[in-house]
Amino acid sequence: MLPDTFQTSRLNLRPIAVGDVGPIFDGYAQDKEVTRFLIWGPHQDRGVTEAFIARCVATPPDVERTYVLVGRGDLAIRGAFSLRRTALYRLECGYVLAREWWGLGLMTEVLSEVAHWALRQPEIFRISAVCDVGNIASARVMEEAGLIRGGLLRRWLVHPNISDKPRDCFAYAKAR
Repeated sequence: MLPDTFQTSRLNLRPIAVGDVGPIFDGYAQDKEVTRFLIWGPHQDRGVTEAFIARCVATPPDVERTYVLVGRGDLAIRGAFSLRRTALYRLECGYVLAREWWGLGLMTEVLSEVAHWALRQPEIFRISAVCDVGNIASARVMEEAGLIRGGLLRRWLVHPNISDKPRDCFAYAKAR
């Protein structure tokens, strides 16, 4: 079972909720620069954000959980973090951070905490993520969080904001 919450020195992570539509849409979901390397395009209206949140809420929490990153001091939503169980012993993750919070080490802080938790679970042996080869900032986050680049995945994911064809991605993981 994936945990209900995580906590870092600056953030609380809690499950995404229907009431998060406004902060997510206004904060990052419609931002073309934020969504550039994601597998979804900028949200054109709040209805797209509502549908996304509805899918997240409907997903069984033992399979996948999407958390929002909430500032411990101001309670503002800064981004989201998704954690998926892809096998009994393996987790994958993905993340997004509002542009105003880039460069402050927040996502490294989150990924470090989640990876640390994951590898303390007796049934989990690996946590992994991928990023587009052009997404240098995300590669740096994973490296600073202790994940190791395991290789290049040719034509792995479509990043629709860049191309309609699959692009190469770097694969990162931390294992015990």
